[in-house]
Amino acid sequence: MKKILILLVVIFATLDNFGQFTFGPKIGYSTSKLSTDFDTIKESAKSNFQIGAFLRFGKKLYLQPEFFYATSGGELKLEGTSLKESIRLKNISVPVLVGYKLIDAKVINLRIMAGPVVNFIIGTKIEADELIQDPLQDSDFKNAAWGMDVGAGVDVFFLTLDLRYEFGLNNIYIVPDGGQDQSMKSNLFIVSLGFKLL
Repeated sequence: MKKILILLVVIFATLDNFGQFTFGPKIGYSTSKLSTDFDTIKESAKSNFQIGAFLRFGKKLYLQPEFFYATSGGELKLEGTSLKESIRLKNISVPVLVGYKLIDAKVINLRIMAGPVVNFIIGTKIEADELIQDPLQDSDFKNAAWGMDVGAGVDVFFLTLDLRYEFGLNNIYIVPDGGQDQSMKSNLFIVSLGFKLL
């Protein structure tokens, strides 16, 4: 992670026309899925939201850190049955994206972007069918989910629209003592709309 931060600082320092600066609020919708390697478990997606703000520094090449309150999670279903668990994670999400404007005009621009994101898990809500013998608990989840965002965006006047996919990088499931080495990663597809105030 230190190497990624050093790389971002170097890019940040060498951005052309560093003086260009944009910020504003942002809202978004996402679908998330908890990908697991649990035996006999089938995963399905869950709808979520996010609300926060973004900053953007630079012109053609730019740095875009963001700060959100967001939800994520998914549904886990026991194969061959109707038994399921619904998991909702509450996060403070901090992506740091590096982007490039493929089209940079006054009225409209088209962008691509990628960068790391950390989701600090500040709360969980688990709803499990009563017949499930060992439902997941709050303590089964780590405090942070690391990911990598890739995507594209378009700006029209003061509106900025982003489409991104977030790949989960770390296992957020805490394996019980003596339990099998199992993993769970959080993956999201995100659509967000921002409003440039500057």
